[in-house]
Amino acid sequence: MKNFHFICITIVASLLVSCSGNKFTVDGRIDGAGDTTKLVIEESGNGSWFILDTITTTGNGQFRYDREAPQFPGIYRIRLNSQAIYFPIDSLEHISINTSLKAFDTDFSVSGSEHAEQVMKIDKDAIKYARGASGEKMAQWKRSLANMVVADPGGIVSYYIINKYIQGQPLFDPADDSDIKVIGAVANLFRQYRPNDPRTDYLVNLVLSAQRERRIRHNELDTVQVSMTSLFNITLQDYNGITHDLVKEAGKGNVVILNFTIYEGDFSPAFNKILNDTYNLYKGRGLEIFQVSLDRDDVTYRQAAKNLPWITVYDPMGRFSAPYNLESVPTVFVINRHGDIAERVDDVAQLTNIVAKYL
Repeated sequence: MKNFHFICITIVASLLVSCSGNKFTVDGRIDGAGDTTKLVIEESGNGSWFILDTITTTGNGQFRYDREAPQFPGIYRIRLNSQAIYFPIDSLEHISINTSLKAFDTDFSVSGSEHAEQVMKIDKDAIKYARGASGEKMAQWKRSLANMVVADPGGIVSYYIINKYIQGQPLFDPADDSDIKVIGAVANLFRQYRPNDPRTDYLVNLVLSAQRERRIRHNELDTVQVSMTSLFNITLQDYNGITHDLVKEAGKGNVVILNFTIYEGDFSPAFNKILNDTYNLYKGRGLEIFQVSLDRDDVTYRQAAKNLPWITVYDPMGRFSAPYNLESVPTVFVINRHGDIAERVDDVAQLTNIVAKYL
C-alpha cells in the first residue's frame, strides 16, 4: 500500500473528432527487432496503466498503431517487456518513435508534436538525474519543471510532470509542502476548466488527501476529523479501463461494501471468500462491492480482478488511502442506502450479519 490549458473550442473539437471516427497514429522503427518482437500499447489511468493492444514489428523493425482519437488529452506508452517510452496524445496526432532493442528506453527519439518532444526531454533528463547527478543540479532541474507547470498548469505535459516517478519515488511529492503547491495549481485548473475530464477528480482528491495528512502531521486533528457519515469520492479504473465512481455507485440506492485490499497478501483468498459469500447471499437484495486494490504489481491485480464478480478498481499508489485513514488492509466500510458511511467493520467474520442490518 505504502508505487490544458484548452479553451472551449478545443474541447468541442475534441468531442467532434472522437465521435467522427478519426484516429491518431503512432509508428516508428526499432533497430534490431524482427517480425516476432511484440510491443504493448498502454494508456495511463490516474496512477495505473491499462493495456490497449499488442502489436508485432515487421521484419525490419517497423511498427504502426492507429486508435480512435481520445475525447481528452492523455498519456500513453509503448512498452517492450519492462521498458517503456512515454508520449502524450491530444486528438489527431501522428507520433513517430525510433529506438533500438539494445537501448529501448534510454536512447530513443519521439517526434510529431511539441508536447511529445517535451515529454521525451523530461524522460531523458530523468534518466540522467537517476544516474546520480548532484543534489543541486537535481533541485535546479526540478525548479525548471515547476516553472513549466506554473506557466501552463492545465497542460497535459504539466499533468505528466506532477505524476512522474524516478526510481520509485514521486518527482513531486504530495507530502512536500512546496510540491503540493505545484500539484494544486494543476488540480485547480482542471477543476475550473475540465470538470468532466477523468483526471480532475483524481487530482482534486490527491490534493485534499495531502492537505489532510499535512494537518495530521501538525497535530490539527480537530479540524480534519472526517465524519463517519461523509463519503469521500473515489474514481478509479478497473482492469478493462472503465472508470468507476464510488459516489455514483452509492447513489443508486444499494448498500455498498467499500474494501481496500492487496490481492498478493496471504490473507486475500480467505478474505475474498468472505466477501463472495456475503455478495452471493445479498446481491439480489441490493448489495454492491466496491473493492480497491492497492497492489503495486498490476499483473497480480489483473489476474485477481478478472475472476471477481464485483467492482474491482486499481490504486497502486494508494492515492485514496489517507481520506479513509487506512492503517492496515483489508479495511472494510459499509455504505447505507442513503450513500453515507454507516459503519467501519472491525471483524470481517461478522460481515454478513453487519450488512444485513442495512438491507
